[in-house]
Amino acid sequence: MLAGGIRVVKAAPNGRELPLYRVLPGETCVITSSCLLGHTDYNARGITEEVTELLLLPRESFETLLAQQPFRAFVFRLFSDRVADLMQLIEEVAFRKLDQRLAAQLLGHGRVVHATHQQLADELGGVREFVSRLLKGFAAQGLVALGREQIEILDPAGLRSLAHDPR
Repeated sequence: MLAGGIRVVKAAPNGRELPLYRVLPGETCVITSSCLLGHTDYNARGITEEVTELLLLPRESFETLLAQQPFRAFVFRLFSDRVADLMQLIEEVAFRKLDQRLAAQLLGHGRVVHATHQQLADELGGVREFVSRLLKGFAAQGLVALGREQIEILDPAGLRSLAHDPR
C-alpha cells in the first residue's frame, strides 16, 4: 500500500461481514501474501476507505523478492503482527459482549463520534438493530446523546466502566 487505506473483511453467506484488519501505507495485505504463498484464491474482501494507491506484484516477482532477506522479514513481521491482531479479534468476539465492545468502540474518538449505527455494527461484526438498541440503552443511562450520524459522548467514565466490566 503506497497511499490510502483498505479495510479487509470476511463475509458470511448471509451478507454479514466481520472486519479483520486495515492495510495502511507501508503495509501489505497478509491474506494476499498468504494466497501467493499457498497458491490459493483470495478468501476475503478489501474495501477502500479513501483514495488508494497500490503497488501490484505478480506472483513471480513476489517469490523473487521473498528470496531476499529484507523483504522476507517484512512479510513475516506483518504476518506476526496480523496473527496477534486476529487473536485479539477472536478474543473480543468470543469473550466480550456486544455492549462492552460497542462502549470500547465509542471511546477514543473524541467527544463526538461521526458514524451511523450501520457503520458501528460493521466495525464490530454485529447487526445494526442490536447496535441501535444498545445505543438507545446507553442514551437512557445518560452515557451518550444520539444525533443524526453522530453520537455525543456524555459520560466517558461510564462507557469505560462498561467496556471493562468483567461480567
